[in-house]
This record gives sequence, structure tokens and C-alpha cells, in this order.
Amino acid sequence: MSEQPKDPAASLPKPIEDALACSRFLRRQLDSRSWLGPRLAASIGQPLDAAALRDFLREEKVDDNTLKPVLRRLRAWVICHVLVRDIARLADLTEVTETMTLLADIAVEAAHDILREQLVARHGVPLSADGREQEFIIIGMGKLGGRELNVSSDIDLIYVYPEDGSTAGPKIIDNFEFFTKLGRGIIQALNDLTGDGQVFRVDMRLRPNGDSGPLVASFDMLENYFITQGREWERYAWIKARVMTGIRGAELNAIARPFIFRKYLDFGAINAMRDLHAQIRREVARKDMANNVKLGPGGIREIEFLAQVFQLIRGGRDTALQIKPTLKVLARLAERGIVTPEAERELAVAYDFLRRVEHRLQYMDDAQTHNLPTNPADQAILARSMSFASYEALLTELDDHREAVGRHFNSVFGNPTEAGHNLDTLWASACDEARGTEEFQRLGYPDPAAAARRLATLRSGNRYQQMPPSIKQRFDPLIPRVIEAAAETAHPNATFERLLDLLDAISRRGAYLALLQQYPQTVHKIAELVSASAWAAQFLNQHPILLDEAIDPRMLEEELDLPAFRTDLARQLDELEPDMERQMDLMREQHHAQVFRLLTKDIAGKLTVERHADFLSALADIMVDLAVTCSWRKIKNRHRDAPQFAVLAYGKLGGKELGYASDLDMVFVHDDDAPEAAEIYTRLGQRTNTWLSTQTPAGQLFETDLRLRPNGDSGLMVVSLDAFRQYQLENAWVWEHQALTRARFCAGDPAIGRKFEAIRIEVLSQQRDLAKLREEVMAMRLKMFDGHPNKTSLFDLKHDRGGLVDVEFIVQYLVLGYSHAHPSLTGNLGNIALLGMAGELGLIPADQAAVAADSYREYRRLQHGLRLNNQASRVDPDLVADMAAGVRALWNQVFDDSLPV
Repeated sequence: MSEQPKDPAASLPKPIEDALACSRFLRRQLDSRSWLGPRLAASIGQPLDAAALRDFLREEKVDDNTLKPVLRRLRAWVICHVLVRDIARLADLTEVTETMTLLADIAVEAAHDILREQLVARHGVPLSADGREQEFIIIGMGKLGGRELNVSSDIDLIYVYPEDGSTAGPKIIDNFEFFTKLGRGIIQALNDLTGDGQVFRVDMRLRPNGDSGPLVASFDMLENYFITQGREWERYAWIKARVMTGIRGAELNAIARPFIFRKYLDFGAINAMRDLHAQIRREVARKDMANNVKLGPGGIREIEFLAQVFQLIRGGRDTALQIKPTLKVLARLAERGIVTPEAERELAVAYDFLRRVEHRLQYMDDAQTHNLPTNPADQAILARSMSFASYEALLTELDDHREAVGRHFNSVFGNPTEAGHNLDTLWASACDEARGTEEFQRLGYPDPAAAARRLATLRSGNRYQQMPPSIKQRFDPLIPRVIEAAAETAHPNATFERLLDLLDAISRRGAYLALLQQYPQTVHKIAELVSASAWAAQFLNQHPILLDEAIDPRMLEEELDLPAFRTDLARQLDELEPDMERQMDLMREQHHAQVFRLLTKDIAGKLTVERHADFLSALADIMVDLAVTCSWRKIKNRHRDAPQFAVLAYGKLGGKELGYASDLDMVFVHDDDAPEAAEIYTRLGQRTNTWLSTQTPAGQLFETDLRLRPNGDSGLMVVSLDAFRQYQLENAWVWEHQALTRARFCAGDPAIGRKFEAIRIEVLSQQRDLAKLREEVMAMRLKMFDGHPNKTSLFDLKHDRGGLVDVEFIVQYLVLGYSHAHPSLTGNLGNIALLGMAGELGLIPADQAAVAADSYREYRRLQHGLRLNNQASRVDPDLVADMAAGVRALWNQVFDDSLPV
């Protein structure tokens, strides 16, 4: 396309005329390129896409001789097109940045394809040692990688190739040299300033070792660099990395991902990013760049930092955060409650405004600038291009946005412990126990001497003395806050001990200390929790990753949504396939997080015992079902896509009365006539049990108990449904039928679950000899009573006469004795509902049924409270005397008097 003088009579559409008033660059381009005006007039009605840009190159017949001028003409058209549409408010920010990113992608692609063809003609195809063709992988970094390129941006690139080797000839060179030549050629094609201008300034300084490193790196070189030399700021940079050429990007991502994203919650990243930003701030101050909309206070960079620090912290565990565009990251952070919806909205609006200001600054002269203009003429142009009546009005809104950004940025990156604490001197002089005792007494500790002694022991102990300085810097500010938080609870000494035990457990884990340092208010939340429950303290010590849950301000208010939890966890497990180790850890981490959320609500008094048990039981069902699904995928010789296999829940899980530390009583069954079924489902049962009960670095899901299966420990691990039915009808003991009253389908194939329920009803509905049944139930009750002797003066809520077991045996007897006449008794409705039903049916006095039901409910509440503090289920007999008497009265009514047939 030849350049001709511009026809001054040519008329231009109004959007172009309006844009000319805001861009000297546009005027220069139209004056020097006669073809550009008509082309713009024809194109500005709609966005440009990749096809339009490739069509331009095809029309211009781009080749090795015309590469540079054609790419520069393409750039002139694209940037002017974007400029006009943006100023005319025809394009939003996404269109502008996506179009500029497309320009970079297609320019890089064209340069790569043409120059590689030249090199191959001279040197032959680059091959690995085993003869496989090697490709050049170009990685876009920064805004190019995030598809957020601004209109006058340079582009950050990194060059990588898979394997060393050499070319196939005629003039043989090694792959390193081949790709170095190709990389340099691409830089020149884009970066060289010619009479037609420049396509993009190319910046290669993000490559390993920066300017001092080689221009290209093999996969092995890159991986070794990440492991041995990669720095924190490079993790930040690589979040945006995007593969632009080649088909082996997945391999490259697999190398980079472990470097960028840690498997643990990496709160230490906040300190590293804070230091990095401080360096930028110092540079900005040195160069007097306060009015820089990118680097200045409240600028674009602070929004990017805020979004990306949470990617570094959480991206390894939450793969949905491993995305690149800043606004999408902010939206996902808001979805997860990591930032508030208000913060996400303010930051997103500010980002859009700041980026539009940035672009209009660059439209003026096509300069890579982010500084607000100082001369009045340019100030007026900027205000007009942003549709403001004056520059002062523009500054007012700009300052509002920058203030909001700064506020949110400081809430994340400010150092909450920097100002110190009024109890710092108590920790610094901890070895002076006399002074410490006085201070703890002033704070209201009931045993101040014990607290002072514990603090002195910590300060002088080997563990503290041997801490690296970096850990001490995080540990020291926490101790005064722990002392203060414990003093505000109902049990200061016990809480102080439990909090110090927790700090001891995490003292070598800098990320957890950084979390508490960054969110000191979390110390107070944890103090309330461990003060109320010794079990909660123990649970946190075992799983300190749960400290992250305590940060979430929605924890107490947000409803626990198990269906959504199941869907999300199943998706994450699918994404991790076939990494069994990570899948098992993920399930444990997610289960512990749900339990912790429930625990906080429980201790805050927001749950009844029944609702708490229902939730834990439903959560266990989900985990068992997903364990079956994951385990089935690991069976190599599967004979069908979905297993005809089910898990039956017994005991507390079956009765939906699961507690925090309850084990799972389970029976495995299958309904498959295939010859290999027994062997395959036995393997599935073993894998499922292992999946649930194995200790991994993330802990354990459940203790499991399979002894309730037919024939107990001597029986098959997995039985067919027909064999299960036959055993229950012909060989089971009465106590096994008692257990069956609380059994239910838990996980696996729902069709088997329906068949099991029919068998359960069939077994429970058999007509029995009531006298013989009473005798056997009472004998089993006596056996249990003798097996759990109570030698204290306290009342055992579970095993003593008039306690929980008595109520359960009464209900089981009524179900087994009367279901043949009253089928509704076979429902797995729970002991309280079944007592009420038996009263309504006239099987027991309704008033006695109500008393026993109320007693059962209160026993469970008391038992739950005791277990939260790791205490035996025993109370003062006077506290439960009336309840126990009511249960014993019903027992005597059921087992001593004759009941109606």
C-alpha cells in the first residue's frame, strides 16, 4: 500500500473529527497516511477482531521483505481505530485492551512464522536429541499476558524452547543458537524504529537473570532457575504469564505453576509484596511522580497488587484464582468473601476510570506516559476526552477513586503490628516473673503467677531462642495480643495456655504467623473459640490451616450450603485427577473447614444439637460418596463406568446423630452379577475405607468401623445385596436387627439404596415373640451396662440407667416389636420422633413418651457441651434426676408391664 498525500477535501465521520480534538497523534497519522482516513471511516462502526487483523496482513501480502512496514501500518490502523471508538464512547475498556492485545498477538505470530521459515531454510528444523521437532514458545507477561494491554504499551516477553539439540541442516547449529537468532529477529521486527514508526517496544528483562541472562531458555534451564534462584517478585510477574506460540504450553505451565502458586496458604507473600511496593513507592517519590495514575498513590499498580497478592496467597489451593485479568480476579475474591462486595465494586470502578485516563494521556502523542499533564492546554484536552466540563472536575473524581484504592490497599498491605502494643514490655521482660505476675493480675488473670511462669518458660525456652530472626519478627508482635485477647475471655488462664500451645504448633510455619500478624483481630476470634472449647483448641492445633477460615467476616452469618459445597468440591477433585495424594488432602482440608465453620456457629449458640448433628451427618455422606467416586476411578480393571456399589450407614451416622469426633459405622454392599464383581468391589471397599481413614499430611477424614457387616470381622468386606438380605432374615442376631433400626443408605448407587431400604423394612416388619424379644433386648442392655461400669458419684449420661442408651433400647424394642402392625415405625426418623409416634399409636403412654423425648434431647445437649471440652459425659446426678426418673419409668412400663399386641 503506497503512501499518498492526504486529500484535504476528504470529509471524516464525526467520531473521527471529535477524536482529532483530543489527539495530536491521530492528526499526524491522518496527515501522513492518506489511506488511513477512509479505512477508519469504514471500520469504526464495530470492534476489530483477529480475522480483521489477519485479513489486513493478507491484503498487504506480508512476507520477509515487507514484514516491518506492514506491521507498522497495521499498528497505525488498529491504534487509531481504538482511539476513535474509545473517545467516542463506542468502546468499553475491555474492547480497548483486548484489541491492543490482539494486535500484539498477531504481530508476534506473523514475525515468528516468517522469520522461523527463513531460519529453517538456512539451518533446518530444530530437533531434540531423539529427533522430535522443537518449537519456539513465546510467553507474554504483564498486561500482555493478562490481555490488558494499554494503547501505547511496550510488551514484556520471555522466550523458551522445550529441549536442547541441533538443527537438521543444511547449516547445522544447536537449538539454543537457532532460537536465539529467531528471538532477536522478532525483537527487531517489532521494536526497531523505522520511517514507518514502531510496532511495540519489546522488554525482555523479566527473563531468568534479566539482562544478564541468555535470551532464550530450555524447559530444564527454566525449571532449575525457578527452584534455585526464583525470587518473590518473579512469582508475582509470572501470575500473568501467557503462552502465545507453540502447542506445548501445558508442559510449560506445569513447570511454572509450582513456582508461582504454593500448595499452602502463603500469607508470607503479603510481606514480600509490601516490600516490593515500598521499593516502587520510594522510586515514585524520588522521581516526583505523585501524579502518576499507574505508580502513584491509589494508582493502577495498587489495584493490581491487591488482586495478585491474594492469588499468591490462595491460588495454589483455590485453582479458580489462577486467572489473569485483574477485574476477574477481583470478582472471584468477592465471591469468596476475601474482599467485600463494596471493595470489589469500588476497585473495579476505579480501575476502569484510571485505565481510561491512562489511555487518553497516551492518545495525545502516542507516548508511554502515565503522568497527568502540567500545562493547561493538555489538561483541557484530557478533561474533554473524559467528558468532564473542566480539569478540576476530572481531578475531583480522580482523587475520589485514588482515595478509595489507597484505603483498600492499606487495609491489606498496611502492617497492623508496626505501631507496637502496650504489652510489648511485658513480653520483652517475660523472664522477670514477679513483674509479670503483677501485670497479669492487673489484666484480671485468676492465676497470674501461673501465666507469668508460662510466659517466662516460653521466652527462655530453646524453641523460641532458636527461632530464625525472620520468624521472631512475626512471632514477637503476636504474644502481647495473645495476652490481651485471653484476658478478655471468661477463662483467661486456660485460654492463654491454649493460645500459646497454638503458637507453639505453628511457630515454624512463617505463613501462619504472617496470617495472624496481618489480621491481629483474628487472635481475638480464636481466643473466644478456644476459651469455649478445649476440643476446638485441639482441632486448631492439628489443622492450623483453619486459621484462614477465622478471617472470613461472614463465618457466623453465612448459611452453610452443603449442596453448593459438594458441587464445588467435586469439580476441584475432577480437576486434580489423577493426583490421588492431592485429592485426599483436598477432601480433608475442605471437610475440616466445614467442621470449623460449624464449630464457630455452634459455640456462638446459633445451632441446636439436632441441626448440628444433621449437618455433620450430611457432610459425612458427601465425603463418603466422593471417596467412593474417587476410589472407583483408581480401580484399573473396571468392568463398568459406574459401580453398582453402596455404603450403608449404621450407628450415629445412620441415625444422623454424628458428633465432631464420631467414627463412621459402615457396611459395604453391591448388586452386580458380573463374575468379577466380588473381587472388584472388595478392592473398591478397601480403597474407600483407606481413602476415608488414612492419615495424610492434611490429617484424617474419619475413623471407620466395618464390624457391623454380616458375620463381623470374619465376614466379607463387601457382600452382595442378596447375601445381605439372606443374612438378616436367617442368621442375624437380635442386636443386629436393633442396629438395623438406625441404618440407612449413605453413598453410592441410589438404586441399591432403595433396594436396601425395602430389605430393611422387610426385616424390621417381621412379627416377633414379644416376650422373647424383651428378654433378648434386656440381656443386651445388661451386657452393655456391665461393660461400662461407672465407679464415680456422677451420672453417666450415656450408659447409666435412665440415660441415653435406655431411650435407644426402648425405641429399638418398639420398632422391632410393633412394625409388623404399624409400618410407620420403620422410618429412620430418629429416637425423638419415634417416641412421639409410639405414644400416638398407644404403644406407650404419650405423656411418658414426651418426658423421655425431652430427656433424650437434653442429654444430648449436655453430652455435646461436655465433649466440646474433652470431658467425660458425666454430670451431677441432681442435675438430671427428674429426667433419669422419667426414662426409668418408661423403661419399667415397656419391659416390666405387658404391652398391647
